[in-house]
Amino acid sequence: MLTVLRVHLPSDIPIVGCELTPYVLIQRPDKFVTNDDVPETAPLDGHFLRYRWYRVQSDKKVAVCSIHPSEQATLQCLGCVKAKIPVTKSYHCSPKCFSDAWQHHRLLHDRAASAVNENGTEEEELFGRYNSAGFGAVNNSLSGSASSASLANVSAPLYPAAVTQRSGGETWIEVGRSKMYTPTADDVGHVLKFECVVVDAEAKVPVGHANTILTSRVIPAPSPIPRRLIPVDGMAHIDADARITSSGTFTVLSYNILSDAYASKDLYSYCPPWALSWPYRRQNLLREIVGYRADIICLQEVQSDHYEDFFAPELDKHGYYGRYKRKTNEVFGTNTNTVDGCATFFRRDRFSQMKKYEVEFNKAAQSLTDAMIPTGQKKTALNRLVKDNIALILVLETKVNNQLVDNPGKRQLLCVANTHVNVHQDLKDVKLWQVHTLLKGLEKIAASADIPMLVCGDFNSVPGSAPHSLLALGKVDQTHPDLAVDPLNILRPHNKLVHQLPLVSAYSSFGRTVGLGFEQHRSRVDSATNEPLFTNVTRDFTGTLDYIFYTADSLVVESLLELLDDDSLRKDTALPSPEWSSDHVALLAEFRCCKNRSRR
Repeated sequence: MLTVLRVHLPSDIPIVGCELTPYVLIQRPDKFVTNDDVPETAPLDGHFLRYRWYRVQSDKKVAVCSIHPSEQATLQCLGCVKAKIPVTKSYHCSPKCFSDAWQHHRLLHDRAASAVNENGTEEEELFGRYNSAGFGAVNNSLSGSASSASLANVSAPLYPAAVTQRSGGETWIEVGRSKMYTPTADDVGHVLKFECVVVDAEAKVPVGHANTILTSRVIPAPSPIPRRLIPVDGMAHIDADARITSSGTFTVLSYNILSDAYASKDLYSYCPPWALSWPYRRQNLLREIVGYRADIICLQEVQSDHYEDFFAPELDKHGYYGRYKRKTNEVFGTNTNTVDGCATFFRRDRFSQMKKYEVEFNKAAQSLTDAMIPTGQKKTALNRLVKDNIALILVLETKVNNQLVDNPGKRQLLCVANTHVNVHQDLKDVKLWQVHTLLKGLEKIAASADIPMLVCGDFNSVPGSAPHSLLALGKVDQTHPDLAVDPLNILRPHNKLVHQLPLVSAYSSFGRTVGLGFEQHRSRVDSATNEPLFTNVTRDFTGTLDYIFYTADSLVVESLLELLDDDSLRKDTALPSPEWSSDHVALLAEFRCCKNRSRR
């Protein structure tokens, strides 16, 4: 007879919007043990598995801390209630929790005040009163600025009264009839129960006892403060929903999403396990990516199986067409499903793909060693150069009213390169060689067509490094210290390390823009390089590795997605976190095509 041996959940902390998939181990009548499903449509020896999900509602009402979502809330910020900030963001588990989070939390109030002012309501009406006099129960243990916002003990019921009572004052409300279940906002604060039972296919009655699991209380999906698009060109304007637009523009997103294969508990021990799990991160990443509404999306560290099973079908629902290039796996030879790569998506109504080029640096390394390296040193050279990195290059044609332009003279092409350069910091020569190889390939494309170019990705190179200098300046100073690391002499002569593409880093526009209100954004870039202070934040490293470069003779930056600062990340917080599901920060720029100026 069919028997259920074990029922298990990978994570017992359910999050709104993140699918729960139980692991059900069964023994078939032939004694074979498997985790295969046995649905009603395909019974086994006259039996099938029936699944049920229940929301366990008790008389006790529970609110969840917005900072520590696995903790029960004991305090509520009434300033958030007055400002109509989502109620889930107003709860805290202790006065210390609220005090520690104040620098981040006050931004919610500031943004709400700005939104109110833009809609014509006086700030004094909404914020001035509680800042000066307060209302509710203020906790005197709060320090400094945090005490200016009022806190009240949570006492009001959050959920409707139970409908059908069971023993012990609990009600079990059925919420799902499939193996998987995705918690909703109605489940927040409640325990879920999963039930699996063997059912007689003919009599339709359960056989034996039901196997059940209780989860922890459902928590809301933490959400970071929205990042705004900031105009850096006077021709841009803000439309009705606060998105910055201008005629003939398009937006480009570049984002290293942190492959699940690299998201180990040892490396990111500071991130709660539930927030590091792929079922949670993939939904949080998708919400963030879709929320930016970019016309072109360049993602790095996308696992092969995650592209096929998740990102491609999910982004297709939002109107994107995707192309993918997996890293070669000659170095580690792991399961190809978990090998990551680069994925480029574009809106089907804005662009059509004309050409695709794939760059495998392993093949370039083989050609280089065949041409330059003596026979006795070839193996050593390949061991140093073969690192599986790749680049994906698409040539797109813009559409007008979802149609391609018939007149060849008015066609607008765009070349988009997406890459992930080698990570090892002691292989400075390999990094520079990979970037130089990519740029030489792009120069060939530029020579065949007068075409604007974008070069996006994670270059694993800080501002001022040799790869960054080559990209941003078109050359590398022959005295640059990075050139000292060249055991294979592949970088010689140093005067060959040049290119003719007029590339400029999009985010350097913040450092070059002057005017009222830009001080805050300029404070988030390095004054020497005009690059962001960081795009990668972990406990061991904080710095800039990611860039969006563009050809300045054919494209103009209209606006940029604002950079994160310490307040946005919260004090002493590294990435990934419950709010931000990668250790990198997404970059987004809006561009406008312009008439070609002179090349370098």
